[in-house]
Amino acid sequence: MQTFTDYLWFTTKKRQEFIRITDEIAAIVKRSGVQDGIALVSAMHITAGVYVNDWEDGLIEDFQVWLEKLAPAGLAYRHHQTGEDNADAHLKRTIMGHQVIVPITGGALDLGPWEQVFYAEFDGQRKKRVMVKVMGETGKGKRDKGKGKREKA
Repeated sequence: MQTFTDYLWFTTKKRQEFIRITDEIAAIVKRSGVQDGIALVSAMHITAGVYVNDWEDGLIEDFQVWLEKLAPAGLAYRHHQTGEDNADAHLKRTIMGHQVIVPITGGALDLGPWEQVFYAEFDGQRKKRVMVKVMGETGKGKRDKGKGKREKA
């Protein structure tokens, strides 16, 4: 089994942003040489997340509105008694999740027809990173004995 690790870096312009990172992850997978395996994508900050969903502006806005209802900014959270002011960002990250695992088949991300990978920033405007760890076979070893060829939807 081969492993390959790389990082994506972000400095968002706003406190809360959602950024599609599917293409960047696909490029890392390609550089890894892994043909069959998985890519672990993990936000390495406790106020940022990674998730898989549809790439549609209305839905992204819906996520932002929904998260703000669940964890509004500006409340008197206990976390703020420590001198911090970002409790809502911690809660939003927990709701959205901090990592995803994406299958790799035939050297490419094996996502569903509408699935895309996103970085979700909830306390931005400073440098943060996402780790992409690719693990699997390079094609010189075992082959996936699943259904066979990867089909496009």
